[in-house]
Amino acid sequence: MATNNGAGKARHKFHVKKGDTVQVISGKDKGKVGKVSEVLPTAGKVIVEGVNMQTKHVKPQGDQQGQTLRREAPIYSCKVMLYSDKKKQASRVGHTVTDAGKKVRVLKKTGEILDK
Repeated sequence: MATNNGAGKARHKFHVKKGDTVQVISGKDKGKVGKVSEVLPTAGKVIVEGVNMQTKHVKPQGDQQGQTLRREAPIYSCKVMLYSDKKKQASRVGHTVTDAGKKVRVLKKTGEILDK
């Protein structure tokens, strides 16, 4: 669901954060596991390391030589699922309150707490 904070573009709510380990659940990179390196809230997309690699051809400029660069492109956040490194399993995310009164994210299948 998108929310508009009165500042123009709508911002999407995400189930993943920067630094989370995720698994791609659909598309050409289905099954790949990587770490979220960037979150793009206005586009509803995330950039995952080693996933959705694209080739960019750079022309030579001045004394620099032309080259071919490989970089990650954004994918929609709905195409990724949080991943447990310990259990090697993807899972949906839930929320719970700890004894200290802090709201944390929890993997539903494994019970692993994500936020510390």
